[in-house]
Amino acid sequence: MARSRARLRRLPSSLLSVLASSASGVKFSLSVFCVFVFFRASIASAAGANGLLLDAVLVKNDLIAIGERGAIIHSIDSGKSWENVPSPSMSTLTSIAFSDDQLGWIVGHDGTILTTRDGGATWTPQFNAKNKEVSFLSIAIIDAKRVFAVGSFGAFFSTSDGGHTWAEQKVLEGDPHLNGATAVAHSQLYVAGEHGTLLRFADLGRHPSSIAPPYDGSFFGVLSLGRHERLAYGLRSHFYRSDDDGDHWEAVPAQPSALIATVVRLKSGTLVAAGQARVFFVSHDAGHTFSVWKTSLTTAVSQLVEAPDGSLVAFGEAGATRLVSPDSK
Repeated sequence: MARSRARLRRLPSSLLSVLASSASGVKFSLSVFCVFVFFRASIASAAGANGLLLDAVLVKNDLIAIGERGAIIHSIDSGKSWENVPSPSMSTLTSIAFSDDQLGWIVGHDGTILTTRDGGATWTPQFNAKNKEVSFLSIAIIDAKRVFAVGSFGAFFSTSDGGHTWAEQKVLEGDPHLNGATAVAHSQLYVAGEHGTLLRFADLGRHPSSIAPPYDGSFFGVLSLGRHERLAYGLRSHFYRSDDDGDHWEAVPAQPSALIATVVRLKSGTLVAAGQARVFFVSHDAGHTFSVWKTSLTTAVSQLVEAPDGSLVAFGEAGATRLVSPDSK
């Protein structure tokens, strides 16, 4: 199936590479996660809390989430209630990150980059890519000066001056979608993408080293588990664990087959994975094994965040949903 740039710009971030992968037989549905009930709290919500949300972050004790039509919402009570935050954009917003409790960035479709200097209370446009076909899918922050934004068709932009200027760089031949960027220990950057793409920027050099892919499907992210331990995740419940910064990878079996869009590490060390399928996974041994975790959520998930009160908040097709943590007894 030929990829359509015009169509792709309108899709949620976690589905961008799946559009391309469907040519090789990947089938999925947005009606997902028909599983057993643990708990789902009702949420008094701003309008955006019930729409499509694609990413969220915890800043001090506040949750900030973003999504379609420029939605920015925040909660001061662990996701029990939400308020809208004025947004300067109508583009779909896909990824949010902060360098400290005041300075943060949001990226999204139409080459959009927003910034805040007051902890997310107000946001202003900082950059728009000249090519409006660019859909930024992930942002990684090294510090207040060095920030990276990656996205569709190989988009890779960076700033070394806090966003005053942004530079585009071609890091791969062809145009694979770059789905996720992860900063590790202020010195390394990992980028995950389709066609088995795993890149590592050691010491944040200008040119990445391509990690030999453990499989040729799409990856959606890399999670740091320790000084040298990494977990890569992607389509069809593919989890791969490395103990040497990604030089070598070991497959971690998990069933049933599911698109894994996100993995979060809780304060306890428990890992929780979710995405576009009818299952959550949980690991209590730092990603060496995964088992199914049953929840009440029946829709797709793009992000998971552990709230200050210990609950787990899922963000995705159904907006924001509070879940009882798998660590709860």
